[in-house]
Amino acid sequence: MTTPMTDAEIAALLREVKTIAVVGWSPKPDRPSHSVAAFLKRRGYRVIPVNPGQAGQQALGETVRAALAEAGPVDMVDIFRRSEEAGAVVDEAIAAGAKAVWMQLGVIDEAAAERARKAGLKVVMNRCPAIEIPRLGV
Repeated sequence: MTTPMTDAEIAALLREVKTIAVVGWSPKPDRPSHSVAAFLKRRGYRVIPVNPGQAGQQALGETVRAALAEAGPVDMVDIFRRSEEAGAVVDEAIAAGAKAVWMQLGVIDEAAAERARKAGLKVVMNRCPAIEIPRLGV
């Protein structure tokens, strides 16, 4: 296991990124993936929802994509999938040329995190940007 990013590194990452793909986005307002995506949009990020069951719909001013590969260039991939499914999303993020992967609260895959780091991506795991942004004053 490698050392997690420091608060300063996380704050810098959140200031750098402009476009975030939210993999596992839900159209249901009571779902965390929905509220976090809306929070990120309100904070000025371009948020691209990714959900194969909702592909083609409009949300957050974007067309919902079926897969990360269809999202176009993104700076960060915010993963709202179960831990056992996160690795495949991390591999897609590496292939798509993302600069960072962010695994949400409760999403932990050390092997996938290590693959991402080796590919040059920044990795945040088991945290939520909607919590970290206000906490870090970003």
